[in-house]
Amino acid sequence: MIQLIGLKSDVKLEIREKFSIIQKRCENNLENLKKICDEVVIISTCNRTEIYFNSKNYDESMIMNIFETLNWSKDLVGYTFHYKGEKVVRHIMDVVCGFQSLILGEDQILGQVKDAYETALKVKSINKDLQRLFQSAITCGKEFRTKSSLYKIPVSSSSIAVSESRKHGASRFMLLGFGEVGKLTAKYILSGSFETLYIAVRNPKVVDIEDKRVKVISFDDRINYYDDVHSIISCTSAPHCVIRKSNLPKNKSLLIFDLAVPRDVEEEVSDMNNVSVYDIDKVSSIDDENRKRRKEIMDGNRFIVNKYIGEFTEWQKIQDISSEIVELKKCGERVYRNRFKTFKNKMNTKDADKLAETLLKSTSDAFVNRAIDVLKEEQLKGRVDDCMKIIKRIFYVVE
Repeated sequence: MIQLIGLKSDVKLEIREKFSIIQKRCENNLENLKKICDEVVIISTCNRTEIYFNSKNYDESMIMNIFETLNWSKDLVGYTFHYKGEKVVRHIMDVVCGFQSLILGEDQILGQVKDAYETALKVKSINKDLQRLFQSAITCGKEFRTKSSLYKIPVSSSSIAVSESRKHGASRFMLLGFGEVGKLTAKYILSGSFETLYIAVRNPKVVDIEDKRVKVISFDDRINYYDDVHSIISCTSAPHCVIRKSNLPKNKSLLIFDLAVPRDVEEEVSDMNNVSVYDIDKVSSIDDENRKRRKEIMDGNRFIVNKYIGEFTEWQKIQDISSEIVELKKCGERVYRNRFKTFKNKMNTKDADKLAETLLKSTSDAFVNRAIDVLKEEQLKGRVDDCMKIIKRIFYVVE
């Protein structure tokens, strides 16, 4: 059964941090989870941690096994939800289209789901039901964004951070980290006016921006440039804090946007009078003027989501009888091979046309006579009407 363990929507940041799985640990965790699940996919972003899995075991012991495998404290199980079956299908479709995002309709989640799927493929932790589900979800997300034209009013934590910085007069930026979120943040900064953008990274080669206003610096040298910026936007994948109170200027106004989970900024920084800190929850709560417009557009295109939910549900129901379909095909194969063997043995001793006619009729009779026998049996049991409907659909073919 397809299942999902995820964090409830009202879980605070300090709790979400305890569930966060950084990207470089995903593969190892998938391999460990595969030992207790038939299939598994991990989605871990700044706003969500979700474990999609397929297992015959669906009671509380399965949840405890996953918590133990991921080294999550079992005392925190109350912050999670456990979905099964169709609720999982509806949830992932909503997620990939932005309905479940703190920033409604944000445009990063589709890429994040796709990355999670590709990571699972890489370590071979999916092979059937979840593979089909995520393929459907990604296709759904693409169609939803294209047909709704949601891309015309893009929004994300990155765009809000940059917009809010500019509202406060910032023109000199520092970006810590250059992963997916970092690249998107740089794109928003470059799309408007600014004086300087420092990009602090471990490997300078990952930054390919030809703009004289962009300065690529060593991550270890970042503190030497704090005095020269108005806004710091941090989005690293570090498992520990990278912005500390002791390294920040004491007499200079500074905006800091922490888009990372776990957080990049230590809590003591918020106590500084000259520094304004926006963590991912605060960024998400900033009222965006386009939110109402996005919601109307998204609700108007929900039929796309429902279509993909229906298609996957139908596919899954067909899988329940796949073994019977295989047996039916084997039965047809046996009849065909027996008749063909007879034809080969007798084709040179009898009239070929007459032989072919006889064998074709016997093939037809093999199934028609069996259908007649079943129909008689069902008549005696009082179930002939339903049986007759099925037989008509199979045999009453109009040519």
